Amino acid sequence: MIIMDSRLNRFVAAWTPKINHVLKTDIEPDTDQRRLFEAMSYSVNAGGKRLRPLLTLATLTVFRQTITDSKLKAACALELMHTYSLIHDDLPAMDDDDLRRGKPTNHKVYGAGMATLAGDGLQALAFQWVVDNELAAQTRCQLSLALAKAAGPHGMASGQADDIQFEGTRLRLAELQKLDRNKTGALISYAVQAGLIMAGVAEKDQQPLLDFARNFGAAFQIYDDILDVVGDEKAIGKPVHQDSGKNTYPNLLGLAGAYDALKKTVDRAKDALKTADQTLQVDTSLLEDFCSYFVIKDEKHNGKTTR
Repeated sequence: MIIMDSRLNRFVAAWTPKINHVLKTDIEPDTDQRRLFEAMSYSVNAGGKRLRPLLTLATLTVFRQTITDSKLKAACALELMHTYSLIHDDLPAMDDDDLRRGKPTNHKVYGAGMATLAGDGLQALAFQWVVDNELAAQTRCQLSLALAKAAGPHGMASGQADDIQFEGTRLRLAELQKLDRNKTGALISYAVQAGLIMAGVAEKDQQPLLDFARNFGAAFQIYDDILDVVGDEKAIGKPVHQDSGKNTYPNLLGLAGAYDALKKTVDRAKDALKTADQTLQVDTSLLEDFCSYFVIKDEKHNGKTTR
């Protein structure tokens, strides 16, 4: 995760160890199912940017919220859900990948059956962490509903289903955007939404920041597609050049077109934050700093850095 802004560096340095501590210590093994919990912990603690819980905590910070243990654990629940999706994505029946975060994928270590159950366990545990805390009952209900929508058949699972069904079919741009909005964007949008819910922001006032999250999620997928073309396997921790026959932005728009789409999408995310600053009277500069994530130095294109 390339971050240029020192303020964001400080934020990430302060909160990532706390996120990792929760993820490492709060998955309590059952003595009768050590292998299952070992498989769950293997993928959760294999590394990762912790981008999603960091976005939730940054949203809370924008609204000057005290980040309690309960809010932190609810934010970390999203990392469990995200990790479940990665385990299942890597399975032989899905993308059949061998490497994730620089390590062998879960099914390569534990077998496809146990990996499937590890994902199932993490999905259920995510909801447990959302509700088993000291947050207000209404907050817990709102978080649970929003997470279910983001992860389920109207969100991430829908995008994954489209990804399978449209394999080998060339999609139009609007169709690709819809697929990615669900498959990748839904959980990223939830990350910001969860912060808004825990901060007690009225639903009628949430739209500008939800617009930011939607565009940030779209930019994240475009960025990932570009990295598959120009990235380095050791640097990003997974194989590259895997998407040559898939529906991606470089394949649809060309690499230059994908760079352009990335810039425009990031600009829309920043514009949404400006609207939030004006309408909600808050300082969203910390969230804007997250856009420094989208930095690509492409030696094939004169060392250009895209932000």
